[in-house]
Amino acid sequence: MSELDQVTLAAGDKSVVMPVIKPTLGNDCVDISKLTKETGLFTYDSGFTATAACKSAVTYIDGDAGVLLYRGYPIEQLAKQSSFLEVAYLLMNGELPTQSEFAAFDHEVTHHTMMHESLKNFLGGFNHDAHPMAMLCASVASLSAFYHDTLDLNDPEQRRLAAIRLIAKVPTIAAAAYRYSIGWPVRYPRNNLEYVDRFLHMMFEVPSEPLELNPVVRRALDLLFILHADHEQNASTSTVRLVGSTGANPYASVAAGIAALWGPAHGGANEAVLKQLAEIGDAKNVEKAVLRAKDKNDNFRLMGFGHRVYKNFDPRAKIIREMTHEVLGELGVNDPMLEVALKLEQAALKDEYFVERKLYPNVDFYSGIIYKALNIPTEMFTVMFAIARTAGWVAHWLEQQVDPEAKIGRPRQIYTGYAERDYQGIDKR
Repeated sequence: MSELDQVTLAAGDKSVVMPVIKPTLGNDCVDISKLTKETGLFTYDSGFTATAACKSAVTYIDGDAGVLLYRGYPIEQLAKQSSFLEVAYLLMNGELPTQSEFAAFDHEVTHHTMMHESLKNFLGGFNHDAHPMAMLCASVASLSAFYHDTLDLNDPEQRRLAAIRLIAKVPTIAAAAYRYSIGWPVRYPRNNLEYVDRFLHMMFEVPSEPLELNPVVRRALDLLFILHADHEQNASTSTVRLVGSTGANPYASVAAGIAALWGPAHGGANEAVLKQLAEIGDAKNVEKAVLRAKDKNDNFRLMGFGHRVYKNFDPRAKIIREMTHEVLGELGVNDPMLEVALKLEQAALKDEYFVERKLYPNVDFYSGIIYKALNIPTEMFTVMFAIARTAGWVAHWLEQQVDPEAKIGRPRQIYTGYAERDYQGIDKR
């Protein structure tokens, strides 16, 4: 074994030789599984920024080069040539479908879109102004109560069927949650429509008149779903895997992922972008906001710029930027908030401070603008993210179920509390 295939760690009078695992793409990884047994040491990596918790063949990211691959396919090619439902098939199954395979998949998803009528009563238990993510999270978790007779995780067909149900039903539940929040009657899914069209009709169609969709709206939303479908071991996907590692059913695992996605540092980022644009208020205030962002003594920072993983331009942002300008041009949107966003984009792309630090507009910045232009309410932004990311979540959950090395997740800690001490009665404290 060469030095490149192993690492030797000296720990006092002990040393341990650890193998180096070489992935198809990306950084080599030191296998530390024997470290504690042989040295008594743990490793510390706050936020798991340098720790691989699993082996996965689903998605690959090269943050320095700005590369994103789904099952080996560049996101640029999928965004241009594929559709969200085809991408969902790819993520789940590892290969692009043939015509017959896709037709069967599409048919199956379409005929699992209905939600149980009693879920209407479930939604009715929420206050009308509850956040749609609260309703989505709880409703998805409740699906396990409706399909408890098909939760044998040792049965590959039951696992696959659960994944299909989640991809099919999350848009239905999401649209129902939105309509409940505004007092509209729930619309049933129309099987004669494609995935994105069906969702938009469930969201916006009213009984008094048919919904007429501009083709650019359909394309924009399908593109956003593709770009958000998966993103490697992010916080929500890691949560789905952690919960799944306990043997929890897929509905509970995905509900946990939805809860993780809700955080403003994760899926809530595009919602935060719109709130900040509203705070800036007017395009003439953009310059002041940029100056504040550059002031190291000011804790103000612009939302939707830069990315934890991508140290270059977010490849998804390059794609969605073009669609953003196409949507605004096609729909002729006249909105002061969008004027703020466009001026902010121009400032960030040209300002030396942002360019040097590679703080380019990210996918959250552009997706928020598109959702705003499509009249998607701000509180639904993260829900839209969840619809798309469900494809990635189920793909990772399915992969985990057949991983021979999978085990229950159990991170270690560095204890910083009191050493052992004796209890004192309340009269002596």
